Amino acid sequence: MITVYGLKNCDTCRNALKWLEAEGLAHQFHDLRKDGVDEVTIQRWSDAVGWEMLLNKRGTTWRGLEDAVKEGANEANAASLMAEHPALIKRPVFVTGEDVIVGFKDEQKNRLTGQE
Repeated sequence: MITVYGLKNCDTCRNALKWLEAEGLAHQFHDLRKDGVDEVTIQRWSDAVGWEMLLNKRGTTWRGLEDAVKEGANEANAASLMAEHPALIKRPVFVTGEDVIVGFKDEQKNRLTGQE
């Protein structure tokens, strides 16, 4: 079972869910805003893929942060920052067992279908 973490109004997340359905891959969706996500989980993802890969610096949430917060973002505080602002998590995040996959491009699709 694949758990997909994202936001319900995120186009990429919606496309990923449609793709998983079309591929016949069992999955469940976890809305980061509605259902929440704790710092421990985010830290586990960060340990698996790297905090810089996980932190979304392209969105409006990042742009809305104070400059001091953005400049001070680092490995030590990234998980708590993302827990406080779930939209800062790059989406979607796929969790399959112990594997964590971030994003939705061909590379991630291949990993999800076992065609690495």
